Amino acid sequence: MKIIVFGATGNTGKRALVQGMKRGHEMTAFVRNAEKLAGQLGQYSAQHVKVIEDDMMDPVSVRKALANQDAAIIAAGHAGQGEEFVRIVDNIISQCELEPSFSGRVWVMGGAGLLDIPYTDLIGNNLPGFPPEYQDHNRNFERLQRTGLDWSMMCPGTMMDPMEHPDPVRLHVTTDILPVPMPEEIREYAEAEIAGHLFSRFQELNVAYDDVVMCMLDHLEPGGAYKRKRVGLAYRSNVSVR
Repeated sequence: MKIIVFGATGNTGKRALVQGMKRGHEMTAFVRNAEKLAGQLGQYSAQHVKVIEDDMMDPVSVRKALANQDAAIIAAGHAGQGEEFVRIVDNIISQCELEPSFSGRVWVMGGAGLLDIPYTDLIGNNLPGFPPEYQDHNRNFERLQRTGLDWSMMCPGTMMDPMEHPDPVRLHVTTDILPVPMPEEIREYAEAEIAGHLFSRFQELNVAYDDVVMCMLDHLEPGGAYKRKRVGLAYRSNVSVR
């Protein structure tokens, strides 16, 4: 497949490039700093990636980069950027919609606070105590809901370098709902109590960058199980990761 990665020098994007190359995909990196990317990938890898150095806020450049691509991974920006983050995602999604030769398959990075909390009609980002900048993930999710693209939104907890586990684990994947068990009585909690319960359990949502990327690359075909879904990840013990 032909895959373009926006934000390819970030922790997620650079791993998507490397894993994609190892799988034999034709990878394109859209970056602000090509020199930084070359330093991260090394000479051999850099020769096997098409690099576009341009501004992700430039509609013409983004649309041109999307031409004839089979899938896009949007790993650019972060919630701490505020309005700029929302504008970056909106521009890339808009150009995905407008470019006729783009397949329409998109992965967008979000966060675990976007996932439904079991037994409630709530998501974490709307609870008291959650950082207000997480609302920008909500806005990106709302933008995706307005598009006809074949999108999926990756919603991990804290992403980390490769993790060592005392016992064999498997990657547990959910759609739209938090991937960790919750007590049924949580439906009786006040919102502040629900927030406190989630804060006390956030470590259960820690996941390795490489596993996040693996999940996205495993589900790039159009019309798959995660079409128009938020995707949560966590580990379950006693079964080995493949």
